[in-house]
Amino acid sequence: MGLSTEDPDHQGERRGDRPDRGDVPGWVLITLMTAGLVVALWALAGEAFTSMFQDAMNKVRGAG
Repeated sequence: MGLSTEDPDHQGERRGDRPDRGDVPGWVLITLMTAGLVVALWALAGEAFTSMFQDAMNKVRGAG
């Protein structure tokens, strides 16, 4: 009795044969661009975001 690491449902498949694999470089690019946008927005409007957040928290607490 030998142990096999092959899945009988996926015999003969290689990495490129799977259509659901996705576009990894595309996802990396989207992630980096999103991070860049967040950093740019935070640099330009960080103080406004902070005051908006503090105002919202004060309204929730009933202090505003």
